[in-house]
Amino acid sequence: MTVQPAPAASAPPAGPALGTAQAITSAPRPTTRRRRPALVLSALFLAATCLIMLFPFVWALMSSTKPTVVAFSNPPVFRYEPTFQPYINLWQTTNFYLYLGNTLIVAVISTIVALAIGLPCAYALSRYGGVASIVLLVMALVFRALPRFAVVLPMYEISKAVGIYDTTYAMAAALITINQPFTIWLLRNFFAEIPKELDEAAMVDGCTRLGVLQKVMIPLMGPGILTAGIFVFLFAFQEYLTAAVLTDINAKTVPVFIATQIGQNLPLLQQAAAATVLLTVPVIAIAFIAQKYLVAGLASGAVKG
Repeated sequence: MTVQPAPAASAPPAGPALGTAQAITSAPRPTTRRRRPALVLSALFLAATCLIMLFPFVWALMSSTKPTVVAFSNPPVFRYEPTFQPYINLWQTTNFYLYLGNTLIVAVISTIVALAIGLPCAYALSRYGGVASIVLLVMALVFRALPRFAVVLPMYEISKAVGIYDTTYAMAAALITINQPFTIWLLRNFFAEIPKELDEAAMVDGCTRLGVLQKVMIPLMGPGILTAGIFVFLFAFQEYLTAAVLTDINAKTVPVFIATQIGQNLPLLQQAAAATVLLTVPVIAIAFIAQKYLVAGLASGAVKG
């Protein structure tokens, strides 16, 4: 007796229901169609805003690479053979390297000291929720909102009396005083993100408050410390008014040097444009390198106030 093999089951043909489901899935949603013009307009607006904000820097870059004959011609000349002679003259005929060194020294000192003072202050304010904490935070905010001359002029008199006028130390002390409220506020928000149970667990194991700050909090505060440090460094690196009042020759910074070139002859104006580019490039580089940490740090620090 021969057993006939069963016929292979054939796949059912695609019915109208399946085709309808695929059509519904692949069809664009009406909401997406409505949002597309808004997205295009938003992208165009952001692009135009970026171009407007970048235009001064692009103009300074072009002015610093133009020959002196066409650097400030009217109407402007956009087709020219670039030259780096203004940068060469800037380094050879001025003390720009000293001014740049003063700027870096002031920025580094003020950043380190501001973080050293701000970390314990911010930690204490984040863990103490009494009325005194609120009053201190409000006072810090009010102090930050004061006009810059309210701090600079007393620092000028003090530095003259103490004998540290026109030094990087006086400049750094003034910037620490000005930027300390911002540092405390920013770090306090980061500390508020860390659960208080970690403090209690560390203190049960025998840590003091200072030990908790050193061994537990600071290792967890990497993004917060980096964010606050970058902002304080950039504030100090670009400060003009404080440097113009508290410095003269020895501790002059790059922003003050650029301001002294305004109103001079064309070669000096080209050197000022070159100095502007050299002052701006480090800021742009820091922003691009640390943008991941800045965004992550600000986002995590802004969840709790």
